[in-house]
Amino acid sequence: IHNYAGEEIKYIIPASGMVTALDPIIRAEGGTWVAYGSGDADKEVVDSKGHIAVPPDNPQYTLRRVWLTHEEEERFYYGFSNEALWPLCHIVYMKPKFNEADWQVYKSVNQKFADVVLEEVGNDKAFIFIQDYHFTLLPRMLKESKPDLLIAQFWHIPWPNREAFRICPWGQEILEGLLGNDLLGFHVQYHCNNFLDTIDRNLESKIDYSKFTATKGGKVTHVRPFPISIDFDELSMQAQSLEVENEMMRIKKELGLKNQIIGVGLDRVDYTKGIPERFKAIDRFLERYPEYKGRFTFIQAGTISRIQIDDYRNYNDIIYDLMVEINHKYHSGRWTPLRLLKSHFNRVSVQALYRLSDICIVSSLHDGMNLVAKEYIATRSDESGVLLLSRFTGAAEELTGSIQINPYATDTFADAIKTAIEMPTDEKKKRMQRMREQVQEHNVYNWGQSIVNELIKLHQ
Repeated sequence: IHNYAGEEIKYIIPASGMVTALDPIIRAEGGTWVAYGSGDADKEVVDSKGHIAVPPDNPQYTLRRVWLTHEEEERFYYGFSNEALWPLCHIVYMKPKFNEADWQVYKSVNQKFADVVLEEVGNDKAFIFIQDYHFTLLPRMLKESKPDLLIAQFWHIPWPNREAFRICPWGQEILEGLLGNDLLGFHVQYHCNNFLDTIDRNLESKIDYSKFTATKGGKVTHVRPFPISIDFDELSMQAQSLEVENEMMRIKKELGLKNQIIGVGLDRVDYTKGIPERFKAIDRFLERYPEYKGRFTFIQAGTISRIQIDDYRNYNDIIYDLMVEINHKYHSGRWTPLRLLKSHFNRVSVQALYRLSDICIVSSLHDGMNLVAKEYIATRSDESGVLLLSRFTGAAEELTGSIQINPYATDTFADAIKTAIEMPTDEKKKRMQRMREQVQEHNVYNWGQSIVNELIKLHQ
């Protein structure tokens, strides 16, 4: 994303799990990434066709920008994508908001992206890899225009059970759009099962549970689990750099963390991430184990997101008010138990925070995968640190060396914090070694290759 900084144009890499996973893949393979240009300087850096070679300092692939009007951004992105589909798919008891005007714009933006993709492809054969819930209608639009396209889509968030999905007024059109894919991927088998059950309940179609396929109108869609991951080796190497070491010292000094047991949470500020539940567990931990007062500091860091949406603004206020309340309750001299850092953190700062910490808490109420957990593990080549991980994340299936928590169960969550802090060194090392081996073996290149191999197998 390119933005003006005074008279100068600077770029940032978005704080997104999807970008973390896909950027190394497309750098390795090349190709064109079609994406909305949201930066205030994005239009200044592209050519007449909306192309720019990226990364700017070492170009490895092409970015093709799509431009949206203010109304399109509001209704397509903030409206239907994030006030309807996002809460519909995450079981966190946030009521979806279905608005007819948002839905109409969502459809038109999917068509706008379809037109751009078809323009990029031209008369060539191509593999189109669609990302996420913003483009449920795109696969069918593309197939109807160019049937020989090979289309896969990866759904980065959970898929709800069929009863939860039934409340969507445009559910049939969404499902028919997704069945335009040749291959549809989810993080875990459970989400694949939910999707096929939803199709079975809502559409006239043939479901083959032995092959995990859905057939409608003669068109077959294969549904498979592909647990997404990270570039383990690259992240592990970067985290050991002198730059990160210096940043660790700067943060420690700036926040006064000398002789502290340090916990860290790194999340986009989103109501699915369980940040208030995390703060309440820390409150209960300090109530039950007062010997840690003055000795334990928890750093909650991450970017504010989707602040245009009321639910997100309210959530942001809840987090802040809870932090103030807990800090007021326990503060002693300069010490407060919670530090809330809300800004965009670059790679170096994120890795410094991971390495500084004695424990890392991922307490999502519902998450497709959660790559923070995997990034934390990649940075810990010292084989120290303890990961507390919500059992409601896709990552919990793979990262069995973590302490798994139920973020709704405040008392057991508080006890898990104590267990993590007091875990013997040998036990920490054994758990971290096991998780590092898992993430290193099942890295993002393995994920990408699994999808390509599946497509090759399907079309031999």
